[in-house]
Amino acid sequence: MTGSNMTSTELEQNMNDQNKEMKKQDQNDLGFVQFETKEQNLHYPNVMDIEPMELVDKKDQVALIDVRQPDEFTSDLGHIPGAKLIVLDTLPEHIQEIPKDKTVVFVCRSGGRSARATSFALENGFEHVYNLKGGMILWNELHFETEV
Repeated sequence: MTGSNMTSTELEQNMNDQNKEMKKQDQNDLGFVQFETKEQNLHYPNVMDIEPMELVDKKDQVALIDVRQPDEFTSDLGHIPGAKLIVLDTLPEHIQEIPKDKTVVFVCRSGGRSARATSFALENGFEHVYNLKGGMILWNELHFETEV
């Protein structure tokens, strides 16, 4: 049916179907997680920071890369369950271990080293990478789950 021959109910259903499809595309963007809270990092203009409050609900849908030292990873601050430890200084040798087909969030103690890691990943062809704003300090202040 063409637009002029459709009833108002059919037009409404057609518009609903189109809206659902657009929302699905926005949410998925080919399977990548989208973050509402993303904002430009103050020190690395190519890096987008995300809020821990949003990551906590989406952490199982992303690859979490913690770039701190091994003793920090198991310290009192702990680490986010499921995070993979790749020390920042070794990132160039381990870049192939980071998935390009999944959203990646870099984590450190306060957000500085992870911003550098995010910038490095972007410079090396990654597109869907983010920095956790406030790092493990803010994560702990919000009383989110950690492992040691």
